[in-house]
Amino acid sequence: MTHPFLDLAPLSAPRFASIEDRVARLLRTEQDVVIMQGEALLPLEGALRGTAGPGTTALNVITGPYGQTFGDWLRDCGATVIDLAVPFHTAVKAEQIREAFAAHPEIDLVSLVHAEAATGNTNPVAEIGEVVRAHGALFYLDAVASVGAEPVLPDAWGVDLCVIGAQKAMGGPAGVSAVSVSERAWQRMAANPRAPRRSYLSLLDWKERWIDGGRRVLPHAPAQLEMLALEACVERIETEGLPTVMARHAAAAAATRAGAVALGGGLEPYVDEAAEAAPVATTLRAPSGVVAAELVARARRADPAAPLAAGGGALAKEMIRVNHYGADATPGAVRASLSALGTALAEQGLDVDVAGALKAAEEAWR
Repeated sequence: MTHPFLDLAPLSAPRFASIEDRVARLLRTEQDVVIMQGEALLPLEGALRGTAGPGTTALNVITGPYGQTFGDWLRDCGATVIDLAVPFHTAVKAEQIREAFAAHPEIDLVSLVHAEAATGNTNPVAEIGEVVRAHGALFYLDAVASVGAEPVLPDAWGVDLCVIGAQKAMGGPAGVSAVSVSERAWQRMAANPRAPRRSYLSLLDWKERWIDGGRRVLPHAPAQLEMLALEACVERIETEGLPTVMARHAAAAAATRAGAVALGGGLEPYVDEAAEAAPVATTLRAPSGVVAAELVARARRADPAAPLAAGGGALAKEMIRVNHYGADATPGAVRASLSALGTALAEQGLDVDVAGALKAAEEAWR
């Protein structure tokens, strides 16, 4: 049996390096970019375990579930962790970071999620980066959800470890991910006796066996299909233009928010301020007395293709998520989501205005 996905020639080291270079251009970074052969949790965990240890004091910003995970990893590494948690319906402020530094001047690492697709908020990384840079701490950023939907600029923002994944706004594969690494992050890892070595989590192995050797010999056989899919994904973004891709996501967010407000039925934006809402996904608060997960199930019966999901864990009771990212950052996906939600709310006996919602969404798309 033959198939275009089978019997492919091995991916060469030059081809692999060229894909890394294209990702670096996407991020406008001069830092080393390592493409790791797994979903983004791989470099997210590897980067923290590589740089944190018993002598580390980390400020871990929690604006959603991933921030909670990072705190657990940091504690596993033996780091002293200072959690800065803010309500999931808002964003952290640069002034809160400054206040944490004043209270704990020993902080030498900051971990932050740029956009939380799970909760629909986005954090002002450019402003936070200025504060972190002035303090001198290492800056670790999860930009998995934000890349492609809004600017991600590690060099300009002073980010030392910036992790991205292609499966959301980039519209690419989930099986590979990337991290940009600053020189001082490499130095921190090299000085960390607990940094993973001879391990799938090890960034230092990639540096020594791949980057330091001039990227001529791959350390192991790459995930070939995923690498080719990532290359195609980046090429598509280059062709459309990153500003255009980001504008689509911003328009989808504005249209979804406006349409949800006009829809009525007790549906409300989960993130209070539009400026703090992530372009990658819009989260909505279910009407009082309505379980979000049940409402989403009804909506998906009305339109199985609508990019709707309930919040995770305890949020499944109150949060609805419209995942307008990648191929779903379109007017059609927004209309489908609003129509399906309108049908589900009406089945619950709630008063909705689907026509008004669709009109508001159309007017907000820009």
